[in-house]
Amino acid sequence: MSPIEILGALIVAGGIYMTVWSMGRRRDVESDPLSARLRVYDGFVKMTEEEIELNTKSFSERVVQPAVEKLSNYLSKRVSANQRQALQFKMDLAGRPANLSPEDFMAVRIGLAILLFIVGLGLGFFLHTPLYEAIGAVVGATMGYFGPMLWLNQKVGDRRKQIQRALPDALDLLTISVEAGLAFDAAVVRVVEKFHNALTDELNQVSIESKLGRPRLEALDAMGRRCGVPDLHNFVQAIIQSEQMGVGIARILRLQSDEIRRKRRQYAQEKAAQATLKMLLPMVGCIFPTLWIVLLGPAILIIIKTRGSG
Repeated sequence: MSPIEILGALIVAGGIYMTVWSMGRRRDVESDPLSARLRVYDGFVKMTEEEIELNTKSFSERVVQPAVEKLSNYLSKRVSANQRQALQFKMDLAGRPANLSPEDFMAVRIGLAILLFIVGLGLGFFLHTPLYEAIGAVVGATMGYFGPMLWLNQKVGDRRKQIQRALPDALDLLTISVEAGLAFDAAVVRVVEKFHNALTDELNQVSIESKLGRPRLEALDAMGRRCGVPDLHNFVQAIIQSEQMGVGIARILRLQSDEIRRKRRQYAQEKAAQATLKMLLPMVGCIFPTLWIVLLGPAILIIIKTRGSG
């Protein structure tokens, strides 16, 4: 036989073998349906737990949150009870932003101070001046450490203003609901359903605590102390005294509503009276210089021209 005939015979034999082998594989797959279904996923790349975590979790969930938790656990053993209690009280006044605990908030302050310290040091390094490096590092660390506290104080002030603004409308609806025949707890639920603000969040917490078994007066007193708004605290104390002395709660609500409305009107009149004084600074700083330029500008130009010609 010639080499060509031998090569052709080998090709034919290989083709027959591959055909028989593929038919056997097909029978094996058809005899095992589970293997056939799993074979669909053979094209996907198998990933490890680390790769799955990288694909499903964000950078903050993978790095920032674990670092904050570790640092907060470290600080929880070294922060005194008085410092923790004071910080917790201020965070309650701010509405517990981001559900942070006092230890988490302190960990954020320290971590941000370190980060901005490095950033400030890097900016000074790029300017190639040791003085700028020191200034950038100090300014960055200071901003990182005291910035969150300033932000928290601002949140406290904004929340108090929001509660103060929402109090008259909430008291009006609460008074109307009680006078219409609803119980105080049902009236509180009605107010919570009607409005959505910081005050209704606190009232909703009071309602939830009452349903869980906490005495209603105790929950109201805790709300009044927690919010830090004098008018709300006075209202809560009036409700508590009316419950203890057996006075009709509808009458107390009506008196408190009228008093809050009167204070709101006085506050608006006070702000209106201050408007004239507040407008004085922009008038002196912006309007008067323009008037002086318009009125005295031509005279100054004439004087300069006269002196130049003389």
